[in-house]
Amino acid sequence: MSTSLKPFNTFGIQADASRIVIVETVQQLKDAWSESVAAKMPVLILGEGSNVLFLEDYSGTAIINRIPGIQVTEADDAWYLHVGAGENWHHLVEYTLQQGMPGLENLALIPGCAGSSPIQNIGAYGVELKSVCHYVDCVDLLSGEMHRLDNSQCQFGYRDSIFKHEYQDHYAIIAVGLRLPKLWRPVLTYGDLTRLDAANVTPQEVFNAVCHMRTTKLPDPRINGNAGSFFKNPVLAAEQAEKLLSSFTTIPHYPQPDGSVKLAAGWLIDQCQLKGFQIGGAGVHKQQALVLINEDGASGQDVVELAHHIRQCVGGKFNVWLEPEVRFIGACGEVSAVETIA
Repeated sequence: MSTSLKPFNTFGIQADASRIVIVETVQQLKDAWSESVAAKMPVLILGEGSNVLFLEDYSGTAIINRIPGIQVTEADDAWYLHVGAGENWHHLVEYTLQQGMPGLENLALIPGCAGSSPIQNIGAYGVELKSVCHYVDCVDLLSGEMHRLDNSQCQFGYRDSIFKHEYQDHYAIIAVGLRLPKLWRPVLTYGDLTRLDAANVTPQEVFNAVCHMRTTKLPDPRINGNAGSFFKNPVLAAEQAEKLLSSFTTIPHYPQPDGSVKLAAGWLIDQCQLKGFQIGGAGVHKQQALVLINEDGASGQDVVELAHHIRQCVGGKFNVWLEPEVRFIGACGEVSAVETIA
């Protein structure tokens, strides 16, 4: 059996794992984990590998979570969905719209599996997963016990959750519960969506507009390997933001409820004239500077060197230090992305 991780990461980076196991049930997942621990091998649980960068070969077991299933329960005011962690996220968005259950349309075409969505608190075009997440089911692989975390217990933040912290090491997400209110309100705050008529727009029109924006601005991972947005949009304290905006008045910026200000990382990179810039086989996408692509057989190290260069350019020009959104995987597991590209 092949141990190549190339089919299991959307960056298309060639790296090997010592062992790859594809699982479709919770029991298979627990068994694969137990076998690896008994053999004293590190374990990595992957969905579709849409948010990881392999820096080198992985000296452990990669468990590919393909637990399926979508169950719907209807209440007076909402639809409740119980979604297996291995379900493809975009197919889920399409399914809900086909069934007349809107609410996920702004999150169309985000690559990856449903089970990965809470880890990053995925978000796009003004909507984050936390606004629709009802609960997350996970299994403690040490004890075999099931845990259900409600929305508040997930500790969702900007591209963050408890699953990146206390629940990172020996917990696996097996299902996600979603609540889609029947009283649908379109979110039209970003990009082409601002031009839609809020009073008459349909969920399908929002979905179509989001798909159009993503397909015209973002590369197809099947053609140019990538992990979507490589860097987080930086969030600055009010004082730092004010100082920066007085020097660079045209910076796109988004005031946050707590007084901080979010900036567009892609714009900052673009101002450094880095679109199309390449190091080795890795490049900055020509249409969207926030996306780094596998232009030509890139290694994980090529991407790291490119990300380092971008961070230094933006930091030198704006005194804003970008942090990767993508998770970096070394030989024995996840390593600090910020330290790696510093």
